[in-house]
Amino acid sequence: MPVALDKQQIVAEAVALLDAEGLDGVTLRKLAGRLGVQQPTLYWHLPNKAALVTEIADAILDQHFPDLAPPPPGTDWREWLAELALRLRGALLAHPDGARIISISQLSVRMAAISEVALGALVAQGVALRHARLIVLTVEHFTVGHVLEEQTGRPGAEDAHGFDIEAFTRDHPMVVSGISEYFGGGRTPDDLFRDCVDVIIRGAGATAGLAS
Repeated sequence: MPVALDKQQIVAEAVALLDAEGLDGVTLRKLAGRLGVQQPTLYWHLPNKAALVTEIADAILDQHFPDLAPPPPGTDWREWLAELALRLRGALLAHPDGARIISISQLSVRMAAISEVALGALVAQGVALRHARLIVLTVEHFTVGHVLEEQTGRPGAEDAHGFDIEAFTRDHPMVVSGISEYFGGGRTPDDLFRDCVDVIIRGAGATAGLAS
């Protein structure tokens, strides 16, 4: 007896496959095997892997953005947008290759919905639409790019073989000192992300002629 499937079931299993094997392990063949169906069966719901990736992106965002609402009255849009960026980072970090999924997804409806609410929030507080779009786009792109770097992973011992840390420190003293000074105070990668986002948002606001 053939197995009855719906798109929600397929996407949920695809997210589980992503969590188990990362994006490179997400194939329609493996997905069909996990669902106990033949691969052509999936084409009734998803025409290709690109469509599957977009559905996975929307599912990941749905988990962390079950509801989307503008900031309450009196809320500073800068603080609200920074918190939105933190939520987006959390959604991407919650799954292997989450940032890659978002970056290559095509027409993610959920990402568009996040952008729509963010734009509306800024415009409602007096930010011109052109500036609002640039600010939101920059924050979103920075967040995805930052997580891409985080999820790439740091070099292992084998990758660092032959790397001369003393020479690097001598040739790049400001880089090394800057890193040591920042993290020497007990700051974490989470703090670094938030501080970078704050620089972007407040700098963008100043460029748009908005009071800080």
